[in-house]
Amino acid sequence: MATRDREIRRSQVIELAPAQKRRQAERLTEAAPVLAAAYGQALGRWLGDPVLRLVGRPIITECYRSAERQNELYRQGRSMPGPIVTYKRGGESNHNLGPPTPALDVAFQLADGSVSWSALLLSKFARLMKYADARVVWGGDWPSFRDRPHFELLSAQKGGPGRE
Repeated sequence: MATRDREIRRSQVIELAPAQKRRQAERLTEAAPVLAAAYGQALGRWLGDPVLRLVGRPIITECYRSAERQNELYRQGRSMPGPIVTYKRGGESNHNLGPPTPALDVAFQLADGSVSWSALLLSKFARLMKYADARVVWGGDWPSFRDRPHFELLSAQKGGPGRE
C-alpha cells in the first residue's frame, strides 16, 4: 500500500519537460546562493503538500536580467503594448546585479501547460519563501507597486523595496 501511495503522489506532481528542467536549473544558478536555497526549500515544501502540488508547480520565470532586457520590460505599458510590469530602468533593478543576482520572479506551471501569475498562489508561495529564510522579501508586500512574482534578498535592496 505504501508503494502505491507514493506512486499516486508522484503522478500528481506537475512534471516539467527535460528542456524546462534544464532551464529551471540554469535560472537557479543565476540566483544568489541564499535566495536559491530559500527557493529550493519552498519548492520542496510546495511539492510535498498533497493539495498545493495539484494546483500548479512554481517555476522561475526570470532571475538575472541584462540592462537591455530591463529596458525592454520598462517600455512595456509605455511605448510598447501590455501592462506596466516594472518601474526600474536598466541598471536600477536588483535583477541587474550579478549574476548571481539577489532577485528572482516566480509563476506557476499548470497541469494544462499554461503559466499563471495567480495572486493567491503567489501569496501562498511567498509564505514558504519567507519561512525558508527571513532575509527574503516578497514584492507582494510592498506598499505601492505590488510586484507579486518578485522575490529578493533584504540585504541586497539597491534602491529600496518596491516598484521593481
